[in-house]
Amino acid sequence: MRVLIVDDEPAARAKLRRLLAAEVDVAELLEAPDAPAALALVKSLAVPPDLALLDIEMPGGNGVQLAAALREAGVRCIVFSTAHAEHALRAFELAALDYLLKPYTAERLAAALQRVREKLARPSAPVGQWWVEGERIVLADVHWISAADNYIELHLPPRSLLERATLAEALDRPGWAARFLRVHRSHAVNMAHVRRIERLGSGEAMLTLTGGETLRASRGYRAALDSFAP
Repeated sequence: MRVLIVDDEPAARAKLRRLLAAEVDVAELLEAPDAPAALALVKSLAVPPDLALLDIEMPGGNGVQLAAALREAGVRCIVFSTAHAEHALRAFELAALDYLLKPYTAERLAAALQRVREKLARPSAPVGQWWVEGERIVLADVHWISAADNYIELHLPPRSLLERATLAEALDRPGWAARFLRVHRSHAVNMAHVRRIERLGSGEAMLTLTGGETLRASRGYRAALDSFAP
């Protein structure tokens, strides 16, 4: 495992170095004192780190904003290490694996690293498939996706699965935007499962899916349906 530590406090970086040195599967440790340096470092590498341990409040940029940039650069796992609890909600909206509140113990860090190992051990799914709750699903079987607080709910009638992500993040994934159309601020539909569209006088629309479910398309998103005729 290759780990990047980003924290403007030398003592905090030293603590993480010491704790991570005891982990036999940590093969390389990288460090940066702030967000710009961290992003520049990752972009200079041929292979991005597996894990980034990020502080929140740092000179030159917020750690939450840095997390989004590091994900785009290929860092698979994000764990926050900070004294600021108020950022926890936004961190999990970014699908961070964990949130270590300073001062934390070696045991607490070990628990976070175990979550990282589990994610890294999960094989990549083939195109058109995805891993949810340890199960590989076929995206074509998902009828619609709905927002559920800090999660998305993937509906494969008669069951559904939860995944920690926002609806916007899910639709940004390669291949997902081509399959799912956002028709409401709270849900997106697999157009292959739309059987009927009823356009309502209010400017909204009602969708009937192949399983008999109905979804409402709000006025702000209904225009996207105009070119679709099931």
